Amino acid sequence: MNFIVNFTFDAAADLKEIYKYILFNDSERSADNFVDNLRSKCLELKSYPHRGHVPPELQLLHIQDFLEIHYKTYRIIYRINKKDVLIHCILDGRREMEKLLQERLLG
Repeated sequence: MNFIVNFTFDAAADLKEIYKYILFNDSERSADNFVDNLRSKCLELKSYPHRGHVPPELQLLHIQDFLEIHYKTYRIIYRINKKDVLIHCILDGRREMEKLLQERLLG
């Protein structure tokens, strides 16, 4: 069964910010390649969305609604709803994740 993968406004903004950061610090080619590969990793969820795991920061709060997969240092946080996968955020795992996840996912 194939799922439909969608990006929230925040997740799309995350991709743009990652692109701009790499563009500014490296090159357009590097930014294009990295974001294309990151987006492809997200789109792989249409075939196997249940392969992710609950982020440990959310598990400590007993929140099981979100899953994550990784691409390099980035954490792709998403939720499965029937036949849809909704990407909520794409965050650099080297940042303070507990606070970011609470702000981004729990309001």
